[in-house]
Amino acid sequence: MTAAATSADVTEDAFLGGRLAVRQPRSGYRVRSGDRLLAAALRAAPGDKVIDAGAGVGVVGLAAARRIAGIEVLLVEQDDGLADLARGNIARNGLEQCYIRPMVLRGYGAPGMSGVGSPIEVFICAWPWGPYLGEGALERGVDVCVSSWHRPAPNTFPSAAKGAGHYNNAQLIKFEAMANGYVEAIALGPDGLVSEGSGQNLFLVRDGALITPPLDGTNLTGITRDAVLRIAADLGIAAREQPVPRESLYTADELFFTGTASEVTPIRSVDRIPIGGGRAGPLTLRLQQHFLALATGRLPDAHGWLTPVPALAMASAD
Repeated sequence: MTAAATSADVTEDAFLGGRLAVRQPRSGYRVRSGDRLLAAALRAAPGDKVIDAGAGVGVVGLAAARRIAGIEVLLVEQDDGLADLARGNIARNGLEQCYIRPMVLRGYGAPGMSGVGSPIEVFICAWPWGPYLGEGALERGVDVCVSSWHRPAPNTFPSAAKGAGHYNNAQLIKFEAMANGYVEAIALGPDGLVSEGSGQNLFLVRDGALITPPLDGTNLTGITRDAVLRIAADLGIAAREQPVPRESLYTADELFFTGTASEVTPIRSVDRIPIGGGRAGPLTLRLQQHFLALATGRLPDAHGWLTPVPALAMASAD
């Protein structure tokens, strides 16, 4: 499935409020990359128990995802079993490549704004998903615009938390971009400085160094953003956080998005103004390739980012 698809091919098995249907296992594997999961399926007969998945090593940032999702900020108590449920759901569905989306919400109960007295409902869904910004986006880059919609001011809501209501703003940013013929958009904060994309953090390259806007209360604390900063340090690439005015977008040597679904996606133009040579830049591609090599187990997991997914047959034995 590609990003151009209009609906997600959601798997038949999903964790819903403590119940999870179980299917006959088809293969055993460990999952590889981010919430967006790239798995190495083992060649095993249906029902075979597979303990080791070889090069398939795990989910990037699963433990950090719960913290960055801001569950505590949104006054919902954490459940240490959610990560295990997410991993089990991937294995049970026999997915070789998928995106997993855990959702925690207040269910039917109190009608007031507080939600106190309403039960906490948990949904963990997974579905196959190709390149988020379209086929060829990782290799060739994407065309974006600066949105007329701004990101909300700090202290409007906790922007570091992945609350579903926050994405109303992101949807407006995305819809406007697509209506005007762009793949994605870059949003400014209320002070007119660059904030982020509709669902991605942003990096600039200038004179061989990385620049990214600070976490100023208008943007998300991205797991992939943090990973890229750590990779840059590993590779000896200078990187800094600093305020970014809009005009810096047009004069950057390179631009790229980072995100769980977007991974490391080059930006080749902004408002139809080519960036650099109008193609994916060399430093962007170097960071992208290193990130994907870590996520897919082709490089050692020196930072302990990967969480293994149990073999499919083992996960369905309960």
